[in-house]
Parts: sequence; C-alpha cells; structure tokens
Amino acid sequence: MMNRMSCRMAGRLPGPGLRDEFYQTGLTGFTRCTCVCPLVRQILSILLILSAISVFAQPPVLQLPYQIHTLPNGLTVILHEDHRVPMVAVNVWYHVGSGYEKPGRTGFAHLFEHIMFEGSGHVAEGDFDNLLESVGGNNNGSTNTDRTNYYEILPSSALDAALFLESDRMGYLLDAMSPEKVDGQRDVVKNERRQSYENRPYGQAWIKLAESLYPEGHPYSWPTIGYMEDLTAASYEDVVEFFRRYYSPNNAVLVIAGDIDPGQALERVRYWFAEIPAGEEVLPPPSRPFVLNGPEYLTLEDNVQLPRLYLAYPTPSYYTPGDAEMDVLADILAGGKNSRLYKKLVYELGIAQDVSAFQGSRALESMFVLTATARPGHSLEELLAAIDAGIEGLKEENPPTGRELQRAVNQIEVGMLRSFQDLQRKADALNKYYYYTGNPDYANEDLSRYTSLSVEDLSAMARKYLNPQQRVLLSMVPEGQTGLAVSKKDKVKP
Repeated sequence: MMNRMSCRMAGRLPGPGLRDEFYQTGLTGFTRCTCVCPLVRQILSILLILSAISVFAQPPVLQLPYQIHTLPNGLTVILHEDHRVPMVAVNVWYHVGSGYEKPGRTGFAHLFEHIMFEGSGHVAEGDFDNLLESVGGNNNGSTNTDRTNYYEILPSSALDAALFLESDRMGYLLDAMSPEKVDGQRDVVKNERRQSYENRPYGQAWIKLAESLYPEGHPYSWPTIGYMEDLTAASYEDVVEFFRRYYSPNNAVLVIAGDIDPGQALERVRYWFAEIPAGEEVLPPPSRPFVLNGPEYLTLEDNVQLPRLYLAYPTPSYYTPGDAEMDVLADILAGGKNSRLYKKLVYELGIAQDVSAFQGSRALESMFVLTATARPGHSLEELLAAIDAGIEGLKEENPPTGRELQRAVNQIEVGMLRSFQDLQRKADALNKYYYYTGNPDYANEDLSRYTSLSVEDLSAMARKYLNPQQRVLLSMVPEGQTGLAVSKKDKVKP
C-alpha cells in the first residue's frame, strides 16, 4: 500500500529534485509502527511450539513462495508475501565480500559497510537512521567473505522510505563521499579491528587460522576486516573505484518480504531503482581446491590466562555434498553439554573449561573448526589426545548413533522453523539461497540435506575430512609460556 507521499509522486521519475523533495518531507511523512499485541505474540508462540512438536511426527515441508524479476539495469528483485503483521523487511545483498578483494587491498568490503550509512546524494550524514526511526523502522548491515548485506525492518506503509534510502546510496553515494568521510570511517574500522581482534583475548587466532589453512593468495586467506597496513595505504581513488566496480544494480539482489502487494511493490522498486545505470559484469572469485602438506603446528602468545587449542580442517563448500554432514558432526562432537567431547573433556576428565565446534560454510572451500580451553593444571597435549580419540572413534569404533543424528536434525529443523517466523531472517534466507544455489525457495531442499542423512554418511565424512594429516593446529598460550603449546614450531607473537 502506498502512503500519501508515494501516491502524490507516482508516475514521476525520482530524479534529483524529487529525491530532495522526498527527503525533506519524508522525515515526517509516515505513520509510526504499531506494536503487535500480546495476544498475537502468544498465538504465534503456540503455533511455533506446535510446529516444533510436529517435527518429531513427520518431516515438515518448508516453503518460501516468491516472485523474481530483473530490471533492465540488471537489479534482481525477489518478492515474498507475508500478511501476518503489517511490517516489511527490505534486504539487499551486494555480491561482494572480502573474498572479492585483492592482496594488498583488503578490508574494502567491510569499509563500505560503514561508508554506506554516512549519507548519499540526497540524504545528509546521520539522516539515514533519522528517516527510518521517524517511521518506526530500524536497520543494519554485515559483511563476510562472500557478500555484503543491508536491511531495514519497518511498517509496510513506509516501504518507500527504505527503497528511497537503498536506491540513493546505490546510485548516489559518490555524490556525498569525500576523502574526509573515508578517513573517518577508516579510523572507525581500524578501531573495530583493535577491539575485535588485537585487544580481544584469543582474537588473533581467527586471523592466523585463515592465513594458515588457505594457500597464499586464496580469497579467504585474509580477514574480512582487512589488514591495518592495507587500510592505511588505500587511497581515496582506490575506494571510489571499488564502489564503482561492485555496488551496481546488476551485482545486487533486493528482497522485499512481508505485508506487500507484489505488483505494487515491484512498481515502487522500478520507480526508485530504474534510473540507476548498470555497471560492468562482476565474476565471483575463482575457486582453488587445495590440500595441506601435512599438519601445520602454530603457536601464538597473547594476553590470556588459559591456553586454548584450535583445530581447523578444510571442508566442502556451502550446500555441496559433505557440508551438511560436517554441520551434524560439529553438533555431535561439541554442540552443547550433551555432546561427546563436552561430556568427555569437561565432565568426565575435567581437563577442559569449554569445547566447541562448527562448520564455517562458505561459497568456496569451507573450514571446520574445533576449539577447547584447558583447565588450570592441564595441558593442550591432554586436550589434543582426548579430542583425537573422540574424532577417531566416530570413524570406526564408536560411530554416531541414530539418536545423536536425530537430535542434531531435530535442532536444525526447529531452528529453521523459528527463523521463518522472523521477517528479516526469512528475507535474508531468500537472498542467501539465491546467492548460493540460484533458487530462493531452497528451504525444503536445505532441510532435506539433513533429514536424509544416515549414520554411515557421517562416519564416511569424518574419515574423509577430519584427517589429522590435513589440519592446522594452533596453540594460543599466555605470553611467555610457549612451553604450553602442542608444538614448539613456528612460534608467532602478534
């Protein structure tokens, strides 16, 4: 449904004059969101519980009905109707993450995650948030190796506000960008790096793992946040060129999910985005399968109290055979207090403070990571011996049980059901499925990857990918205590 402002401007192209007019009146031109009443919340909660219970009775059928359209400038538009509440989620994925960068020029994708909120041709600095808050909306963004995303949640009557803002920074960001703004956000990113990695206990481990697991020059071998020297060395012209290269409509997908009429929503998208010219074609970074030349032992000293062990293994790409199996194996090994390694290392042996594992799925080669922190008086050598025994048991002597498999699959099913109760997470799923599989409605196939697994599948993938000769072992130890490391080779101090 169009509000009074979009009705008044319907049929007119949103050139500079109309964009300025929309911006000047848009701060007060919408009604605020009304809250969902407690009764509705209770009903939704009951429905969610019933849905979760039904998981155990029969496999659910998940669907994300959608329409997909492509504008003449290449912008892909995915529309999903959901009339449960009068809200809408606008979710934009630019197909550029840190994996699209080049050695020596890292951190640009994440830098733009910040710059994109600093004003555009017809929106003053700071008013991106002001406009959304004035209509009862909120927004955010994130960057990873494969993509950068931006999203808004707001009343469906204020859809034009989100479309105006997203189109303005896509088409007119450079009109407001300046060396001073870039330098300001460059400093913000540097400070974020200090807080998240350099000054955070164990923070440097994640950078070192990626550098060591992936070959030099691989798109995932540098951190998404970038290197300090690259951020410092980047010129204003470098940053402008990166935006022109990647932030074009033909390299973006816009998802609108919620209380919409698809035909009207598409017209509003055309109204705001059609004038933005297409950019050059963007190709994904090339995939370079690799193997490690035996296990690699690393030691990092840090300002920490207890030593921690990290094990990283190369694993299959997102949504390819083996990816789901590694997800489930992570849960069986260290997914909560009932997992094998948690019970063994924390409860029975009492040698670990904690243990965790996850499959870091990505478009190119993924990474399976297992971590454990030693208890005072115990060594990382003890942890490694117990972890290796647990992993080897999965392969032959003590394979996963049907109960363990079902528990993991049940948790995944309930998690997916719960996520599809949230408009933003549903919009993001449509974008994610389209990016990685080409099918926005891949939810049921995604779930089937797990429900079709057997315990034999899990043991086979454990044998194939959890290979002690194909891994990086990183010991993070207190400063001056390198003797606590699993190996004394290749010591590095951040």
